[in-house]
Amino acid sequence: MSQRVRGGAGRFIANRWSLTALTSKGHLIAAAVLAEWEKYLMGQKRSFMAWSVLRERAFRRLFIAETTSLLGDGMTAVALSFAVLDLTGSVGDLGFVMASGAIPMAATLLIGGVLADRFSRRRIMVTADLVRLSCQGIVAALLLSGHAQIWQLAAFQAVGGVASAAFGPACAGLVPSLVSGEHLQRANALRGMALSGGNIAGPALAGLIVSFAGPGWAIAADAATFGVSALMLSRIPIATQLRTAGGSFTHDLLEGWSEFRSRTWLWMSVTTSSLSNLLLAAVLVLGPFLAEQHLGGPAAWASMSAFLGVGLIVGGMVAMHLRSERQLRTGVAALVMGTLPTFGLALKLSLFVMCSLEFIAGVGLAIFGAMWATTMQRNIPEDKLSRVSAYANFGQWACQPIGQALVGPVVAAIGVYSTLWVAAAVQLLSALVALSTPAIWRLRTSGEVVKSEADAKVLTAA
Repeated sequence: MSQRVRGGAGRFIANRWSLTALTSKGHLIAAAVLAEWEKYLMGQKRSFMAWSVLRERAFRRLFIAETTSLLGDGMTAVALSFAVLDLTGSVGDLGFVMASGAIPMAATLLIGGVLADRFSRRRIMVTADLVRLSCQGIVAALLLSGHAQIWQLAAFQAVGGVASAAFGPACAGLVPSLVSGEHLQRANALRGMALSGGNIAGPALAGLIVSFAGPGWAIAADAATFGVSALMLSRIPIATQLRTAGGSFTHDLLEGWSEFRSRTWLWMSVTTSSLSNLLLAAVLVLGPFLAEQHLGGPAAWASMSAFLGVGLIVGGMVAMHLRSERQLRTGVAALVMGTLPTFGLALKLSLFVMCSLEFIAGVGLAIFGAMWATTMQRNIPEDKLSRVSAYANFGQWACQPIGQALVGPVVAAIGVYSTLWVAAAVQLLSALVALSTPAIWRLRTSGEVVKSEADAKVLTAA
């Protein structure tokens, strides 16, 4: 009897233990499922938050305006090239017209920075768009009427270049006043994606219009994009803007230079990116040549360029979600990825690998651009931001044409592959030197924009 009771009790205890174990396992499985679901929902929330910057009406209008304007910029080169070639067929004339827009823009960029810190940035941008609308509209009318001449195209491109020089610094200074501090990085990432999208879609759209309707209509479409941009900008409420004191023009220009050179993290990062642009010319010039020789011709180079563009857009999306207390350090580290295509060409890698490297480089360059712009906007006083931005962009823009001019003589002296190896090594070394600079890797960025010089000094001391 006692034995039977003991057996029954044993089975009862065993069954209870099995049920408890099963229940515990069920709880664990349920907890794991709930944890995964929570992660998914948090990911969805973060993704939604990344795009929520577009819910800010003022920035949304700026974004539409800038995206449309950048689409027009992307169309200009293709449309103008075929317009000039239809007129004279001269490559020399084409170079002259293109230089007529680029040189005045570079020459007046610093002036644009001073003006944007003195006057309403929104009004400067609207005026610049209206000037470019007028210039491209007149050029389109001349082409469509059959009365266009080369000197006319060059003159209007020069005026448009000056307008572009005013637009850029004003836009860089306006963004922080339209976006809350927590959304600033996302806003800059979106602007970078708009730039990449314009560089991809603009030439393609211009090519289609030229093919079906002619270069005159492509220039007219380009003009229309500036009209849309001006309309959207005019609907942005004028924000309170801290303006520079009413000193002389020279004083304001020198004050901007003093702000630029007084920050080691700023001039060091600009020097690194400028040097990267200078050395990137080796890929831009020698890439098509090597694609023709070893990779399969123009289609191969087009594929590499397309993967770079896709990488830039994906990198912008990644930058929208990145979180870093040291944004500039993160950006410079990502800049190292931009050296990969140069190494790839030097190593004679296959087309598949080169396309992959171009994609990775695009991701890195987009992350650097978003992090660098956000760091500037959060550490430079608002009333000096446009001037400092103009100095930074001047260095970056000026280096690429210099590099393109130097590639030929260097290749003649040391050969194609030696040139690529030198360019790749210097690119990588400059990025690593910048990354090891204490002023860069120690710099923390606050969540808010610096409004005055006093705020900047407090942030620097911290």
